[in-house]
Amino acid sequence: MSSLTARFSRLGIRSRLVSGFSAVLVLIVALTLIGISQVNSIDRGLTTINDINGAKLRHAIDWRGSVHDRAILLRDMTLVTSDADLDALQADYQVLAENYERATGGLSDVMSAAPDSVTDRERTLLAAIESQAAATQALAADVMAQRQDGNLPAARQQLLAAAGPAFFAWLDEINGFIDYQESNSAADTAVARDTAEGFQILMLGLCLAALLIGGIIAYLLSRQLLRELGAEPHEVKAFAEAIGRGELTTAGRLRKNDDHSIMASQMNMARQLQGIVAQVRAAADAVASNSEQIAEGNNDLASRTQQQASALTQTASAMEELNGTVSQNSANAEQASSEAEGASVTARRGGAAVQQVAETMNDLDRSSSEIASIISTIDNIAFQTNILALNASVEAARAGEHGRGFAVVAAEVRKLAQNSANAAREINELITSNVERVKHGNARAADASQATEEIIEAIGRVSQIMQEISQASAEQRTGVQEAGKAVYEMDQVTQQNAILVNQSASSAANLSQHAQQLINAMSAFHLPQGSAAANRAPFSLGATNADWRTLSDPQPSRSRSTKSIVGQRLQPEWENF
Repeated sequence: MSSLTARFSRLGIRSRLVSGFSAVLVLIVALTLIGISQVNSIDRGLTTINDINGAKLRHAIDWRGSVHDRAILLRDMTLVTSDADLDALQADYQVLAENYERATGGLSDVMSAAPDSVTDRERTLLAAIESQAAATQALAADVMAQRQDGNLPAARQQLLAAAGPAFFAWLDEINGFIDYQESNSAADTAVARDTAEGFQILMLGLCLAALLIGGIIAYLLSRQLLRELGAEPHEVKAFAEAIGRGELTTAGRLRKNDDHSIMASQMNMARQLQGIVAQVRAAADAVASNSEQIAEGNNDLASRTQQQASALTQTASAMEELNGTVSQNSANAEQASSEAEGASVTARRGGAAVQQVAETMNDLDRSSSEIASIISTIDNIAFQTNILALNASVEAARAGEHGRGFAVVAAEVRKLAQNSANAAREINELITSNVERVKHGNARAADASQATEEIIEAIGRVSQIMQEISQASAEQRTGVQEAGKAVYEMDQVTQQNAILVNQSASSAANLSQHAQQLINAMSAFHLPQGSAAANRAPFSLGATNADWRTLSDPQPSRSRSTKSIVGQRLQPEWENF
C-alpha cells in the first residue's frame, strides 16, 4: 500500500485526477457491461420461454383442441340419422383438420427459425405424434366411410373398438409434447430467475467496490493535493492575489517541515521578489540618472554633428562647382583637339590639291613645249609654202596671160602662208609667255606645297598638345569627381551620424521615460520597512559620469584618420568633430 501511495504521489495532478476518475469510470463501464451481459442472458431466456417454448406450446394446444373436437364430431356422426346433420358434422370435421395442419405448419416454422432449440426428445415426441396421427386419421376415415354408406352399427363398432382408443392415444402423445414444453419453460424460467438474483448480488458487490475504490482515490487525491498546495486552495489563492497586488509583506502559514509545497514556494518567491524589486528600483534610478547624462551628451554631439554636416555640405557644393569648371575645360580641350584634327585634315587636303596643281602645271609646261614644237613646224611649213607661192608667182609671170589665174591663186596662197606665219609667231609668243608663267606657277606651287607640309606638321603638334591637354583635363575631372564623391559620401555618413545621434538622443529620452515608468511600476510593490533589500545601495550599470563624458567627447585619433582621408581643407571642421 505504501509503495502504491508513493508511486501515486509521483504522478502529476492531471495524471492523478485522470487515474482516479479512470478507475471509477472503469468500474462503471465494467458494471454496465456485466449488467448488459446479464440482461441479455435474461432476455434470451425470456425469448426462449415466450417466443419458442410458448409458440410450440400454443401450436400443441391447437393440435389437442383439433384432435379432441374431431373425436367428438366423429362420435356425433355415428349418432345422427339425418344426412343434413351428417354433412354439417363432416364440414366441421374438415375445418378442424385444416386447423391442425395450420398448427403443424406454424410449429415447423418455429422449429426452422430456431433449430438450436430443437432437442432429441422433441424430435421423438413429434415423430410419435405424427405416427399416431396417421393411424388415427385412417381409422377415422373408415368410420366416416361406413357412416356414409349408412352402416351405422359397423361405424359405431369401429368407433368404439378402434377409432376411439386411437384418438385417446393421439391426445396422450400431444399431451406428452405439451408437458415437455411446459417443463422446458419452467426450467428456463428458473434459470432466468437465478440469473436475475445473481445479477442483483453482483450489482450490489460492484457498487460497494466502486464506492470503496472511489473513496480511497478521493482520500489519496485530497491528501496529495493538500500536501502539494501546503494550505487550503482559498488560502493559496489569497496569498497569490496579495503578491499580484504587490503586497510582498503578506505572511502565510505553513505546516511543519513543509519546504516543497506551492505555498512554501510562493512564500520563498515573495522573499526573492523583495530583493529583486529593491534591486530593480535601484537599477531604475541609476538608469534614469545615466540616461539623462546620455541625453545631454547626445544633444551636444548632435549640435556639433550638424555643424560638421553643414561644413561638408558647403565643401560638397564647392567640389561640384570645381567639377563643373574642370568638366567645361575638358570639353573645351576636347573640342579644340577635334578642331585641330579637322584643320589637319583640311591642310592635308590643301597640300594634296597644291600637289595636284603642281602636277597640272608640269603637264601644262610639257604641253606648251609640245605646242611650241608644233608651232615651229607650222612656221616652217608656212615659210616653205611662201617660197613655193613665190616660185609659183614667178612661173606664172613667165607664163604670161595663161598663168594669170595661177598667179592670183599663188598670191592668195602666199598671203595665207604669211598669215599662218604671223599667227604661228603670235602663238609661239603666247606659248613662250605661258611657259614662263607655268614655270613661275610651278615654283609658287612648290613653295605652297612646302608651306602646307609645314602647316600640317604644326597642326599635328598642336593636335597632340590639345590631346595631352584633354587627357590631363579628363584625369583632373576624374580626380575632382572622386574627391567630390568622397566628400559626398562623408556628407552622407555625417548625415547618417546626425540621424543616429538624434535617434540615440530620442532613445536616451525614451530610456529615461521608461526608467521613470519602471520606478512608478516598482512603487506598486510594498517592501518591509528596514529590510536589507530596501536599504541596499543603488544598482550600478557599469558606466560612470566620466565614462559618459568620454563617450560624448570627440576622439583625436578618429579626427586624424578622417583628416588624412579628406585633406587639409576640412581640417578645422573635422578637428571640431
